[in-house]
Amino acid sequence: MNPYPYQNSMLPIADRVADLLSRMTLDEKLAQMTSFSLPGVHPRDDVEGPPDIDLLRQNLPHGVGSVGRVGLYRTSQEAAAAVNAIQQYALHETRLGIPAFIIDEALHGLMGWGATSFPQALGLAATWDVDLVERVFTAAAAEMRARGGNWALTPVLDLARDPRWGRTEETYGEDPYLASQMGAAAIHGLQGRGPGFASDRVLATAKHFAVHGQPEGGTNCAPGNYAERDVRQFFLAPFQTAVQTANVAAIMPSYNEINGIPSHKNKWLLQQVLRDEWGFDGIVVSDAGGINDLVRLHHVAADRADAARQALAAGVDYELSLEGDNYFCALKELVTAGLLPEATIDTAVARLLQKKFELGLFANPYSDPQQAAAVVGCPAHRALALEAARKTIVLLKNEPLPLNNGRPLLPLAANTLRRVAVIGPNAAPLLQGGYSLQAEGGVSALDGIRHYLEPGVEVVYAEGCRITEEGGGWQGWWRDIATLPDPDEDAARIAAAVALAQTADVAILALGENEAVCREGWSQTHLGDRDSLDLPGAQEALLQAVAATGTPVVLLLFNGRPLSIPWAAERIPAIVECWYLGQAGGTAVAEMLFGEVNPSGKLPITFPRSVGQLPAFYNHKPSAKRGYLFSDAAPLFPFGHGLSYTTFHYSDLQVAVTAVAPVSVTVMVTVRNSSPCAGDEVVQLYVRDCLSSVTRPQQELKGLRRVTLQPGESRQLAFTLTHDDLALWDEDMAWTVEPGEFEVMVGGSTAAAARGRFTV
Repeated sequence: MNPYPYQNSMLPIADRVADLLSRMTLDEKLAQMTSFSLPGVHPRDDVEGPPDIDLLRQNLPHGVGSVGRVGLYRTSQEAAAAVNAIQQYALHETRLGIPAFIIDEALHGLMGWGATSFPQALGLAATWDVDLVERVFTAAAAEMRARGGNWALTPVLDLARDPRWGRTEETYGEDPYLASQMGAAAIHGLQGRGPGFASDRVLATAKHFAVHGQPEGGTNCAPGNYAERDVRQFFLAPFQTAVQTANVAAIMPSYNEINGIPSHKNKWLLQQVLRDEWGFDGIVVSDAGGINDLVRLHHVAADRADAARQALAAGVDYELSLEGDNYFCALKELVTAGLLPEATIDTAVARLLQKKFELGLFANPYSDPQQAAAVVGCPAHRALALEAARKTIVLLKNEPLPLNNGRPLLPLAANTLRRVAVIGPNAAPLLQGGYSLQAEGGVSALDGIRHYLEPGVEVVYAEGCRITEEGGGWQGWWRDIATLPDPDEDAARIAAAVALAQTADVAILALGENEAVCREGWSQTHLGDRDSLDLPGAQEALLQAVAATGTPVVLLLFNGRPLSIPWAAERIPAIVECWYLGQAGGTAVAEMLFGEVNPSGKLPITFPRSVGQLPAFYNHKPSAKRGYLFSDAAPLFPFGHGLSYTTFHYSDLQVAVTAVAPVSVTVMVTVRNSSPCAGDEVVQLYVRDCLSSVTRPQQELKGLRRVTLQPGESRQLAFTLTHDDLALWDEDMAWTVEPGEFEVMVGGSTAAAARGRFTV
């Protein structure tokens, strides 16, 4: 029998929260605001078997808010059992029996052994497929919850507007509309569409709030000091959608500063904008060590207690600690000294308890180890990973060749090939990107091509050169050191690759980056940002040497950010952007190369000619791109670009203002597949404000639709533009639609195929 009202599931959650809060001591409240990590959450930990519950008894006598990444390096069954042991302690060995949040990473699938590895976030954005992204994160949530996790630290909604930044791969690209659509889809997948949370859903966390993706110098955590108008118009837009459209459960402040104020103490950001203007009622959770940084990095707090006080006052409810160093524990001394009202702590704790009740953790926080084994990495999720990889691939260039009877080099005709050379440092490894572990049954590019062609076609392989001496993979992402290879050894590798290419009908080069050179640079001893976008190491020399053999070359790029490849863009006939494709990447690559799958991805981020073009995002202001001496100001490949084996034709653009208060505009266009093979087209709608009181971008994405068309098939598509699609922050910082003329541009890229105008 449940003796207390908070244990009565028939009562409203608000009443249960109030009752439980009234029974808690200050120590118990502070315990709910802090996190704890058991050994086994880092690759350096060598832990086997069940968790040490004595550690919980020693460190958590008053309970705990969350335990992080439990069972990260265990099987699914072991992870579920570990969570059960932790929840058993929380429910039955603490005074009030409050269950724990179990926090996991799920940037592109659950970060756990045996979990399904989907394409990295930037690759998922290249699908421009909102439904697919929701299904991917529905699968990730199911795997997480099956293992006992209930709170995901994803999605990343930063706008990647400086690709030198190593976390570019974690984002959905440079555009606020695309990031908003992808982010909302991810949140719906993780949380469901409510109300409440089903037993296979988890809390989502929108991060990093805010202005984290265009840091000074492109280095992680550097200031994002931009004008409020730009901050609101661009950087905050995906987070506003996450709050007001997707009802995200948690928001994580960023490590950086805006206008001199670090986000973890920014009252304007966390209180005025997030809660007062947007109506957010969920949890504000610190980034790991973010409160510590107020002392050690930003120097705006004197000590632990001062940092904790400032973060709590700004609106941070929960501390995700770094190595168990909880600054919020210092709040006790402030309360007991009369320097902090306990009611301030009550407000934060109430939000945390609310979500624990909503998740159903008080009723049943446990997992079924057998169910975990059945769900994690199941056949349906593996099939979804392959579908996502197929849709992620972007065909950047596909040039007709005389030796191919004037046809583009791709798709390759397998029945005309006798010997294929697969070359490059990214051919044999399985590349997944950051926040992942080695997937079971993962397929590299070399594996996929061999499986597709052999035994009928001979496939030969050469490494060609190395990106880093230690290699990439999840180990390269975690490992501090990243060393460029010995030049003499790479010269020998290049010579061996050239010898292979000379004997082959086609050379497929897999180049780019790996997880060691594009990653989160979380300290001075673990860097991940670069001051160049060129191919690292000797890859450019390898590419030019293989191309000089005269053998036709297909360039496959595997990377977590745009790369400057002007030589390749001019001289290599076929270039494919693969990003990090996840566990099924090699299969998808082979299917695309040989025409079984028609490429359909579109760039979610601009490819500049050089690092000197930065910033290079497409939605720049009219005055931003006057040009450079001795160079072309146009990017190598623009945002939204992506070729297909199919040709699409746009016609019959119609634009009509259907309402004026509030504004509503209907845009209709017909898209036809004018080629003999089926294909997917991503239809993109852009808007330009022709005359405005403040400067506006030359074009802004305001609609997208992914459609599949059979040969000769036509389809009429309708888009609706609303007040928010046309509004601006005017000279008085009012969000308004100014009367006047607007231009509409519709097509398969930023180079519009159809244009129209309307007046409001």
